Amino acid sequence: MKIYTRTGDKGQTSLIGGTRVPKYHLRIDTYGTVDELNSYIGLIMCQDIDVNHKRLLKEIQDRLFTIGASLAADPEKSKMKIPDLLDSDIVLLEKEMDAMNEVLPELKHFVLPGGNTVVSYCHIARCVCRRAERLAVELAEQSFVNEHVTVYLNRLSDYLFVLARKLNMDFEAEENIWIPRV
Repeated sequence: MKIYTRTGDKGQTSLIGGTRVPKYHLRIDTYGTVDELNSYIGLIMCQDIDVNHKRLLKEIQDRLFTIGASLAADPEKSKMKIPDLLDSDIVLLEKEMDAMNEVLPELKHFVLPGGNTVVSYCHIARCVCRRAERLAVELAEQSFVNEHVTVYLNRLSDYLFVLARKLNMDFEAEENIWIPRV
């Protein structure tokens, strides 16, 4: 299979279902941002972190591919069976956050991104996740988007924040807190 097809050379691409849209279309921007997020998750996985975090991040990457496929499909024309996000996917993120929060110090200040490289990668991924969520919400106002997509992205950004705090603790780095000037 060739990677290049030349069908997008004039700025159009196809959704699953065959509909041609401009490459700047909101649906393309949304699943492209999910793809960007998935790449940052991969970058976090390449760091020297606990194998259990890597295992969950791999599962998150799989869910992000599911989200990407869902967003890449024309809701009116696609006949392809797309995997579904499930309530259990969202619950898994919540359980993981709850487990990490059990050992983390109470959050008393806003946390600034940073601490060390892997923590910074988590914060970058969190920001990209929030952008993906905003785009998905906007797209949902114009076209069908599975409701689990926006909920999952919302929960995932929270998970990435908590993971950043947990990894900061694991690496015994001082948390980068914001103390406003008064």
